[in-house]
Amino acid sequence: MIDLRRTLFMTMLLLSLVSPSLGAGNGVVDPLAEGLRPFLDAFGGQAPQFTLAGKLTLPIDGKAQSVEIQLVRFDDEAFDLALTHHDYAMSIRRRKDTTAFALPLHKTVFVGSGDVNLNDSLKVSGIAARLLTPASQVGAFAPMILQADAAAASFALTTLAGAKYESKSQRWTAGNVSFAFESAGAINIRTGDAVLDLSVTSTIPDKLAAESWSGLTTVHLDRIELERQLVRGVRRAFEILAPSPLLTNPPQSGRKVSHGELRWIGGQRVVLLKGSPEEVGRAHGELLKAEAGRCIDSVLYTFGTAQTIRTGRWFRSDLEAAYKRLAPHIPERHKRETRAMAAALDLDPQLVEALNVFPELFHCSGFAVFGKATADGKLYHGRVLDYMTTIGLQDSATTFIVNVDGQIPFANVGYAGFIGSVSGMNAEAISLGEMGGRGEGQWDGVPMATLMRRALEECSTLDEVMDLWKNSPRTCEYYYVFADGKTNRAVGVSALPDSIEFIHPGQTHPRLGEGIEDAVVLSAGSRLEKLRERVTQKHGMIDEEIGKWLMRRPVAMSSNLHNVLFVPADGILYVANADHKRPAAERPYVKLNLRELLTSFETTEAADSESADRP
Repeated sequence: MIDLRRTLFMTMLLLSLVSPSLGAGNGVVDPLAEGLRPFLDAFGGQAPQFTLAGKLTLPIDGKAQSVEIQLVRFDDEAFDLALTHHDYAMSIRRRKDTTAFALPLHKTVFVGSGDVNLNDSLKVSGIAARLLTPASQVGAFAPMILQADAAAASFALTTLAGAKYESKSQRWTAGNVSFAFESAGAINIRTGDAVLDLSVTSTIPDKLAAESWSGLTTVHLDRIELERQLVRGVRRAFEILAPSPLLTNPPQSGRKVSHGELRWIGGQRVVLLKGSPEEVGRAHGELLKAEAGRCIDSVLYTFGTAQTIRTGRWFRSDLEAAYKRLAPHIPERHKRETRAMAAALDLDPQLVEALNVFPELFHCSGFAVFGKATADGKLYHGRVLDYMTTIGLQDSATTFIVNVDGQIPFANVGYAGFIGSVSGMNAEAISLGEMGGRGEGQWDGVPMATLMRRALEECSTLDEVMDLWKNSPRTCEYYYVFADGKTNRAVGVSALPDSIEFIHPGQTHPRLGEGIEDAVVLSAGSRLEKLRERVTQKHGMIDEEIGKWLMRRPVAMSSNLHNVLFVPADGILYVANADHKRPAAERPYVKLNLRELLTSFETTEAADSESADRP
C-alpha cells in the first residue's frame, strides 16, 4: 500500500515539476536544457497535447517490481492517467464535465459529474499549484520552478542542486539521483533501487468518454468529493515523502487560547486542555488547526486513496459505515467535544466524528514490570506503538494533558484532531497501552480508542479498568497492558468481541511463553522473543533507562510511531516520537510530569482569568 502511494507521488512529481517555458536563451547549446525541453514543452503548454509513457521499477517486498505509467493530455480540462501493477491498477479519466477513477482489477469505476471545487480540482491547468505546498521540499522550490524555462531549469539543477555530467557513465548526477537522456524525449532516472523510464511524444490516442468502461461496475460519487480525494491525497503525499523544514523543524512557539495552551517541551508538542467537553474540543481545534488538518489528510486522503485502490471500496463510505455502527457506543460527552473541535477546524462534524473511529490496526509491543523485576520495586510500563510512520502521522504528534469537568485528568500520547486514546496515563496512576489484532469490521461495540479514553477518565483502580472491559461491548481483536502504579499491579489482556482473557504477572501462556516473575510482556513473533530476552536479562535491574532500552529495535519495528515509558506511581511519562527519518525508538525521550503540568496549567488559567477580570 505504501509503495503504491510512492508510485502516485513519483508520477505526480513529474507532472508538477515541469511548467511554463519563458523561451529565454543566449544561442549557446546546453545539452541539459535540450534534454529537458521536450518534457518542459509538453507540460508547460508549448505542446498542448502529448502522451507520456514509462515504467517505474522499485523494490517491493524484497524484489524488483514494475509499474507501467501512461499519461495523455488532451487539453486544459481533459487527461487520462493509468498506473498498472500486477497487484494494483488504477486509471483516472477526466473530461470537462465528468471524472472517472477506475480500478480494473476490482472491476469497479467511481464516476462523478458536474461542478468541481477549484481549490481541489484535477483540472490540468494550474494543477501544480494545487498539488504543492510549502510543507514539501518540492513546494518550497515551486515558485522558481513554475517560472523556469529549459535554460533556467538547467541552471537550477547545475547550480542549486549540484548536477554534474559524468562522461564515463554518460549520466547526470545530483545527490542520490542520476539521469540520462537516451534519445530526444526519453529520460532514465535512478534513485537508490528505483528506476524510472519516461518518454514523451505528440501522438495521442482516441479520446474516450469518461463514463465508458467495458466490464466495470459503476459507482456514482459526488464529483467534488472524488477530485478532492485524489488531489488532497497526492498533495499530502508530497509533504510526507519530501517534507520541508516546516515539518522537519517546525517553529516551536507556544500559544494560549481560552481553556487551552500549546507548549513545546524538549522539542515536542504538549497541549493542555481544561473545561467542559465543548471548551476542550474548541481549544484543541484552535491550537492545532494546521496539525489536525495534516493528520486528517494523511488518514482520509493519502491512506484512504491507497486503501480504496487496495480494496476496490470507497474508503470514506467504509469509514462512515463503521461510524454508524460504533456511534451508539460513544459517550455523548465525547461527541460534544468532537463537534466543538470540528467547528474550530471549520470541518464537517460528521466527517471528523467518523475519522475519530478510524480502525487502528496497530502491530505493537508492551510490558509492565515491578517488584523483583525492577531496581527499586517501582512499576514501569512500556508501550511501543508500531503503525504507519509512512502516512505522516508524526507531523501531528502531540501529548495532551486533559482535564474535562467531572472526569479524572489524564495524559494522552496522541495526534492532533484525534480525541481517543491509544497510550495514556491518568492522575490516579492508571496507565494503558493497546496492541491491534485481527477482526477488522467487527464494529458493533465501543471503539477501542473510546474505551481507552473512558478508562483514563473514569477508572481509579486496576479492577475498575478490568470491569469496564468485561462489561462493555467490544470491537475487533485487541491486546492491552493495563497497570496501576498505586498497587504495583498489572495485567495483560486479550479482548475479542465475544471473549476476554486476563494474563497475570508470571503467568505462562501458550502465545506468550513461560511466565516471568513480576512481569507482563506482550508482543508477537521475533519481537516477543527479543523483549522476553531483554526483560529476563535485566530482571531485578530495570529502571527508567533500562525501561527505554527494552523498547529499542528490533522490539520496535521500522514503523515505530511513538514509544512511552510510564512511571505511574510518580505521575511521570517519557515520550519519544518518530520523525521522517527515524522511528521513535531511535529518537530522544522527553520527560513529562503529569501532576506538575496539571498544577501549572491551573495556575496560569487562574492568573489569566484574574487578569481578564481586572478593570
